[in-house]
Amino acid sequence: MDHRQTDGLKTLLLIMALAGLAAGLALHLGVRPDLARLAWAAGVLPVLASLLIEILRSLARGEVGLDIVAALSMSAALFFGETLAAAVVAVMYSGGTFLESFAEGRARREMRDLLSRVPRTATRHRDGRLEDVPLNALQPGDRLLIRQGDVVPVDGYVESATAFLDTSALTGESLPVRLVKGAEAMSGSMNAGEAFDLRATHDARDSTYAGIVRLVEEAQRSRAPMARLADRWSLGFLAVTLLIAGAAWWFTRDPIRAVAVLVVATPCPLILAVPVALVAGLSRAAHFGVLVKGARPLEAMARIRTLILDKTGTLTDGRPRIQSIDSAGMAKDEVLRLAAAADQASRHPVAQAIVAAAKARGLDLPVPQDMVETPGEGVVAIVEGRQVIVGGNGFVAGQVGYAGNHPEQAAGSVMVAVGVDGRMAGHLVMMDPLREGAAEMLAGLRRQGIERILLATGDRAEVARRVTRGLGLDGIRAGLTPDQKVLLVLAEHKHGPVMMVGDGVNDAPALAAADVGVAMGARGAAASAEAADVVLLVDRLDRIGPGMEIALRSRRIALESVVAGIGLSIGGMIAAAFGYLNPVQGALIQEAIDVAVILNALRALRIRPAGASTDPQSRQKAVSA
Repeated sequence: MDHRQTDGLKTLLLIMALAGLAAGLALHLGVRPDLARLAWAAGVLPVLASLLIEILRSLARGEVGLDIVAALSMSAALFFGETLAAAVVAVMYSGGTFLESFAEGRARREMRDLLSRVPRTATRHRDGRLEDVPLNALQPGDRLLIRQGDVVPVDGYVESATAFLDTSALTGESLPVRLVKGAEAMSGSMNAGEAFDLRATHDARDSTYAGIVRLVEEAQRSRAPMARLADRWSLGFLAVTLLIAGAAWWFTRDPIRAVAVLVVATPCPLILAVPVALVAGLSRAAHFGVLVKGARPLEAMARIRTLILDKTGTLTDGRPRIQSIDSAGMAKDEVLRLAAAADQASRHPVAQAIVAAAKARGLDLPVPQDMVETPGEGVVAIVEGRQVIVGGNGFVAGQVGYAGNHPEQAAGSVMVAVGVDGRMAGHLVMMDPLREGAAEMLAGLRRQGIERILLATGDRAEVARRVTRGLGLDGIRAGLTPDQKVLLVLAEHKHGPVMMVGDGVNDAPALAAADVGVAMGARGAAASAEAADVVLLVDRLDRIGPGMEIALRSRRIALESVVAGIGLSIGGMIAAAFGYLNPVQGALIQEAIDVAVILNALRALRIRPAGASTDPQSRQKAVSA
């Protein structure tokens, strides 16, 4: 059954149980008290039958659940003539499962909101007119009109002067961010300002939002995150219940006391509190841009002791940025403008970074002519009638006949030479910078219980040391192949549970080997997102802290609910065993316990991680970066 069918059955069972209880009370207080027992039994039997079917299914899967106690309490109450108590238990149990369904539905709201926002069509500019086309007809390079209130259908660059985007569905941040011309707009964002034009860089299938939707659907199809914590307690609680009930019957020779014990023991705190708290935690994490694929990784996140980080695209931004421009007699912005104009037709990451830097400075880029690209070397193009050569030092120097000195190159930097009309015009010094706030983020993780933080990279050791200087890492492992990253993860297990964070195809094996694998962004490699237990829905490393805090607090709330509920239930069982509670009173007390633990478990929906930024400027920087 899907969620809707299951919810419908739970609602129907609750209605039948309530109807039986109400009809029996009316008959008992009216003119036919002799028929009251039949009405109460009629309300109990559908609930008991449904429960027995579920127990048989669980046993067929090799699982022993706490539903057995609920079935025993209803069956014993009916057998010994305590039909009113049986009816109250039936209402209690069906009402508890209905509340569980309601709470889960509320907890999944953020995930459902993501799916419900998926656009079906887009408005495209074509031959001076606008046309509405299905998403699968969009291609990279299409110019789209994003009206006010529209959801951005594909990833792209803003072509209008400004755009205001609401990214709350992706990041949990409430204030819109302002993007300037040339800035990257993420699909799934909503236009919170005036209409603007977008130049698509991906088709709909490969865009950020499509990746997020696929991951959310996968998470919702996975096994409901209910049983792991409760299963570890179930057999012990079942044994304690049978022991107290059996002892009460043995020593008093009164089977009604055993019935009262079973009624009080109906284990709704274990059955309901754990799934409600964990599903609420999963939903709350998704609200802050952290998609956790089920209860196992959520629990594991709360116990992590070692964090292993990939470098490129994870600890660093993964996109080279211009650090400085060295010019030879030409204005620096002109060197950048000509280089970016020539690079517009290249798909090389460095070329795309140069183009993005020029657009960010508001430079006008003419269309290059006669562009020729030599893979791995550089490009030659005609820009406004001038020959422009962009590429490595050796490539450009050979083309222009330059034999002079080149600027000194720091470890980890990329030097791009620019030649114009047969002369060396200058050099662009580019580096892959450390993500903003990385040091503060790592310090926050240490406060949450992380004891070891390591860097695992395939890059050279000197580059890794330069990038991570001042971060206080416990170790740097450089020059690693994918299989060596896996061995590092396995070796670190001796220090406790391990979390691995990466973004590329080469990280996928290590992500799968870790206790919790975290993939960076839905636009990262599909293999890493598939292998990971957790996917950061936005390309922001600072989401890890809030995700771990939500996991810690959700697990704590689940445990609090279980311990408090079971403690109260055992106290009620002892009182019933000594004759202080009859079956009806026990059922009513257990109902109060159920309501209390469910309300406590729902506290997980209000978790506000301390690491979630609320500063508008930091939000704008993070999203527009």
